[in-house]
Amino acid sequence: MAYWLVKSEPDAFSWDEQVANGVEPWTGVRNHQAKKNLAAMKAGDRAFFYHSNVQRAIVGVVEVVREGYPDPTAETDKWVCVDVKAIAPMPTPVTLAQIKAEPTLEDLALVRQSRLSVCPVSAEHWQILCDMGGWQEPT
Repeated sequence: MAYWLVKSEPDAFSWDEQVANGVEPWTGVRNHQAKKNLAAMKAGDRAFFYHSNVQRAIVGVVEVVREGYPDPTAETDKWVCVDVKAIAPMPTPVTLAQIKAEPTLEDLALVRQSRLSVCPVSAEHWQILCDMGGWQEPT
């Protein structure tokens, strides 16, 4: 299993909407590096759902349930999307300020490439962030 972080502006698509919709395509990504990251996602991978702009915090965890396919919102077929489903909210949202204050997360793509909307998360960073937010895999 690989780990990721996906960003959404809550006024465009929020965690609550993800939960209400169940499975949702992650569309609208128009950055080439983010596209490569989407294309690398595999079914069963986990991703942090991050509210950008307003809240700037990890607010939930989603699972990739459908691997990359052409983004239906794109004008050309060069862009991809994946389908994700909500697993559970982050018990305590982890803010960007908290992430930046944690020295062990200085290499996290969210910190190094702050504009990237889909980025990988190492297993070590995943565990640190889960611990910070009180997340445990559902049993």
